Amino acid sequence: MNKLLSTLAGLAFASAAALTALPAFAAITVNDDDGKPVTLQKPAQRVIAMAPHVTELLFAAGGGDKIVGTVTYSDYPEAAKKIPNIGDNRQVDMERIASLKPDLIVIWMHGSSERQIETLRQLGIPLFHSEPKKLADIPDNIERMGKLLGTEAVAGKVAAEWRDKLGALTAQYAKRPPVRVFYQVWDKPLYTLSGSHIVSDAMRVCSGVNIFAGLKITAPVVDIEGVLREDPEAVFATAEKNYGGVNLWRPYKTLLAVKNDNLFTVDGHLLNRSGPRMIQGTAMLCEKLEQARQHRPK
Repeated sequence: MNKLLSTLAGLAFASAAALTALPAFAAITVNDDDGKPVTLQKPAQRVIAMAPHVTELLFAAGGGDKIVGTVTYSDYPEAAKKIPNIGDNRQVDMERIASLKPDLIVIWMHGSSERQIETLRQLGIPLFHSEPKKLADIPDNIERMGKLLGTEAVAGKVAAEWRDKLGALTAQYAKRPPVRVFYQVWDKPLYTLSGSHIVSDAMRVCSGVNIFAGLKITAPVVDIEGVLREDPEAVFATAEKNYGGVNLWRPYKTLLAVKNDNLFTVDGHLLNRSGPRMIQGTAMLCEKLEQARQHRPK
């Protein structure tokens, strides 16, 4: 512990000394997803990404070569697999982080404990909190990260293309009949997502309705009886974190999703991560919901 404190103190002192010695640059300031200003004296050159979606956003913003540390499951794009690992969403190696001498850390509050974040703050290094709540927040994140990285041209182009795709999807499905959906994140226990999660916004784009949108917890545990009472027209499960997946529901012959053959398996990496690939996941979700509409009795 003493070694860690010494390392942190040394890094904080070195960071302060480096800032004093910097040539004259125009300061860069953006607001993070908490609305808090993040200021750098020059574009970040050594960045740590504290969540898989953050890694993907940084690459999309043109800063993949500036990432010096990531967490477990930061596996996209392929180049991300070669970046040193500093821990996972439960525990990170603070000494390793300090040794990497980052000048920006992009955090994710749901994936990191408050204690860890508070320790990171003691480093005296700027922290940017990335927590997209709506699909439109994703290109905004890309642009703001691009500004912090000095890669505005790349980030701006990617963000504009992303917005165009989102606009096209929204227009395509805006007037389609609604489909009531149960989204199964995991089945042991049975986890879903509420209306505060970005996946619900993806459903909205597709004219889907989350049957548990009104629950207060972002990732609540529900029970089979509760799902049966809501009687969704479609059930989605992700392949990555489900033992039985949608097969859990096949014995329940009275469930509308079973009767209409609307049990769908999707790639959770494209939907559960609020990164640039989520536009692909949303398009996939929309296509499946259109299938569900076609399965309605004539």
